Amino acid sequence: MGIASITDSIARVIDDTQSGAKELFEPVVRIGVTGLSRAGKTVFITSLIANLLDRSRMPGLKANPLISAAFLQPQPDDTIPRFAYEQHLQALNAPTPHWPESTSSISQLRLSLRTQPTGLLRGLKRAKTLHIDIVDYPGEWLLDLPLLKQSYAEWSAKTLAQAHTEARAGLSEDWLAQLADCDLGAALDEPHAQSLAEAFTAYLQAARQAGFSNCAPGRFLLPGDLKGSPALTFCPLPRPDKVRSKTLYGAFERRYEAYKKQIVKPFFRDHFARIDRQIVLVDALGAIHNGPESVEDLRLALGEILTSFRPGKNHILSMITGRKVEKILFAATKADHIHHSQHPQLTGFLEALLADAKDTANWKGASTQALSLAALRATVEQTTKHEGEMLDLVRGTLMVGGKDVALHPGDLPADPARLLTPAKEGAKLWPEDIDYNLPAFAPPKPGDEAPKGLAHIRMDRAAEFLIGDKL
Repeated sequence: MGIASITDSIARVIDDTQSGAKELFEPVVRIGVTGLSRAGKTVFITSLIANLLDRSRMPGLKANPLISAAFLQPQPDDTIPRFAYEQHLQALNAPTPHWPESTSSISQLRLSLRTQPTGLLRGLKRAKTLHIDIVDYPGEWLLDLPLLKQSYAEWSAKTLAQAHTEARAGLSEDWLAQLADCDLGAALDEPHAQSLAEAFTAYLQAARQAGFSNCAPGRFLLPGDLKGSPALTFCPLPRPDKVRSKTLYGAFERRYEAYKKQIVKPFFRDHFARIDRQIVLVDALGAIHNGPESVEDLRLALGEILTSFRPGKNHILSMITGRKVEKILFAATKADHIHHSQHPQLTGFLEALLADAKDTANWKGASTQALSLAALRATVEQTTKHEGEMLDLVRGTLMVGGKDVALHPGDLPADPARLLTPAKEGAKLWPEDIDYNLPAFAPPKPGDEAPKGLAHIRMDRAAEFLIGDKL
């Protein structure tokens, strides 16, 4: 480790120690919010903030009667953009509401809750303030953290094998065709390198669009200011017998290592490693809708992602030894797209999907929970008689065409193995008795009354799990 790195580490410990001293009087809980594409992360954060500011829709938050004030404050990190809460809320409450744009970078917002003292000596105690720092970061960035443990050769072999699978062969065809004509031992030619990287990026984008989750490196999908830089100009290559530094393979290996060092490690050190509580949003219904291949890909992606967490209990020395994630909430989103009678099946499917990784987190001392929720309820429920039987429906406005419909998207099996087993076995389609289609609903139009929070499903239970013990 160089002198500059040692100095930087010492400065960080001093800064964290000073922050820890302040937190003894006004505690801070840092909640990381992430989710892969289309999981509804932006709406979740907007709803969480709105419903903590006005808690009339939060009966499941047990400390609700003790909270005397809730207010927003400037985020504590001056170099991190503010989460655009007001703009996102306005989009959802507009006369013609629309879903807000997904965030493509890290952002933060601080919400403070003031609680009144309790107990026999409450008259002698001061009110307490809890600061909640909500850190929003793209799930695609989280996909990069497992790369820290993989060499370029290991990552290349794994990614190439994945691209050759039958599920992805049609998506990776153009990139693999270019790769087949490569001379790995030839000198680096920058236009050729850029062409390979562009084809690889197009493959990742197509895979994500097709419903696959495991699409790393994540910054290839959300490049921002790094677009076109050498750090994003590489792709997996089969390892030649001899590796020389000035060849195409040698250059791509060096850029892969630079990507980890200059992009992935700073994110882990400056943001990810400082999180106390974590919520992982999962579009489980979307994966089921896309078929067995998407479900298996999601299972593998989440398994890799969760190996990057540092679960466990924090203590007074954590500011020096490194913070750990004390609680991890796994949430299946869009629960309003199915009738509440099927919510237990959705939660059970999520628990089974995450079984191995979730057990590891529990074993290391972290508290975990899985639930199904809807950050903004876009539907209402109704029951009708169909062919002599009662049928549970959800009613809402379709995104495409704007038509108001009542429909039954299908029944989720009570046994999650009915979905996970075909997915693990490589099935292309679900068994004939499993037929599920996920409709895309528009946000509900606001009512005549003044808005009080946002209508939701189980956001109060999510808040209770994440911050209830701190209140």
